[in-house]
Amino acid sequence: MDLFKFFSKKQPSKDVATSRLKMVIAQDRLNMSEKDLELMKTDILKVIRNYVEIDEDTLDIQISKSEGSSILVANIPVKKIRKSME
Repeated sequence: MDLFKFFSKKQPSKDVATSRLKMVIAQDRLNMSEKDLELMKTDILKVIRNYVEIDEDTLDIQISKSEGSSILVANIPVKKIRKSME
């Protein structure tokens, strides 16, 4: 994430509120702490960044329940694929 971009671009408050609500709902459904959900999201993104450059401004990671099981849905826009690390 570009540090200057982080400080110069503010998300609209409705987007921030929506994101927080999604996290609260996921936390409630999974019975996980918000801290653990954020750690999981950070770990997932760390691994993905090893292989591709992502657009962090538009990524969306959600956890929901369906038919008794939890489902992780990640919409992670890829800017470009990194060169092979062989």
